[in-house]
Amino acid sequence: MIISASRRTDIPAFYSEWFFGRLKEGYVEVKNPFNSAMKKVSMKPEDVDCLVFWTKNPKPMLERLEELKRYEYYFQFTLNSYGKDIEKNVPSKNGELIDTFKALSEKIGRERLVWRYDPILVTEKYTVEYHTEWFGKLSRELKDYFDSCVISFIDSYAKTKKRFRENGIRELTEAEIFRIAEAFSAIAEENGFKINTCAESADLSRFGIGHSSCIDKKRIEALTGKSLDTKKDKYQRKECGCCESTDIGAYNTCIHNCIYCYANGRWKTVENNYYKHNGKSGILI
Repeated sequence: MIISASRRTDIPAFYSEWFFGRLKEGYVEVKNPFNSAMKKVSMKPEDVDCLVFWTKNPKPMLERLEELKRYEYYFQFTLNSYGKDIEKNVPSKNGELIDTFKALSEKIGRERLVWRYDPILVTEKYTVEYHTEWFGKLSRELKDYFDSCVISFIDSYAKTKKRFRENGIRELTEAEIFRIAEAFSAIAEENGFKINTCAESADLSRFGIGHSSCIDKKRIEALTGKSLDTKKDKYQRKECGCCESTDIGAYNTCIHNCIYCYANGRWKTVENNYYKHNGKSGILI
């Protein structure tokens, strides 16, 4: 079994104390977001093939990584170029997050760290040229600290349409996607790494950019040294190449408060849920 922690919220940033408590207890309870059915999920090392972490700030976990020594795991660290107008509660990129990225890599090894520059959106401020400049800066800073780089382009969902409209955010045109792909590919080659896309239908192979999976069977098999009997996750979009996993997070609980977030609805709901959190509970909220 592969544990996703989590597509639905940032467990390392906001719920790491709870997470390590669940490892100690050996189980977690998860509520199905569609029908509210409860499920008890084992967190015992013998039942978990791999832990996959998704985060914008793993700093709260850095001093407790030794508690993961009985597990295989890797981190997907989203570090991009947006300011507080887009990512309201995410720490500064210029100092804290870059330092955290490097510290995490030094502790766990670059083979367990994926750099995500996503989702890529455009506004009057965040232009193709802006992204190219910042991707170059970050690439030069981080190039020795990660295994692979993943990008994706913004998609509009029902719950994000109003936020997009109010903040002048739009999806990229095909021409803009190709311009970014060409520019990013040149930067990646210059700095010695490869880029792949996440859940994108666009064929960017002419720029040396392939498709990747967040819950990556090949990566997990390489880490564990064993073959996995798993299928494509049928609950994800058709463009998604992820294999099956069990997500232990909950929607409407991430307080990064990113404008583009598909996992959050009304901010008041998110705040209320955050204050309902009990670090000693079997369930996140």
